[in-house]
Amino acid sequence: MTATIDTDAAKAALTEDRDKVVRQLTEIGSDESGQLNGTIDFGDAFADAGAVTAERTKILGLAKTLKTRLDDIDAALTAIAEDRYGICERCGAPIGADRMAYRPTSRLCVRCKSSS
Repeated sequence: MTATIDTDAAKAALTEDRDKVVRQLTEIGSDESGQLNGTIDFGDAFADAGAVTAERTKILGLAKTLKTRLDDIDAALTAIAEDRYGICERCGAPIGADRMAYRPTSRLCVRCKSSS
């Protein structure tokens, strides 16, 4: 017997995760689009230019990672709303409850993911 996906639990967990990611974006000075909002003071001393560049690069990388995570969460929430959560976007087969429980933002079944 195949386990079914509890979309109510998935939606609650994804919504909680989304709130956490948005909070993290805000904490690093970014909006939900992943763009830094300009309020971060990286300093302006010429001698610190290398350190400023390194710090800015680090924060931009973190913002990009968080934005990707946010996009994955939003796609999963949309799939739940459109009653296609847990369906592989490539082949249309069920992804499986175990995989969805492990990685609630999965878009591909194991077979399609391993062939990509």
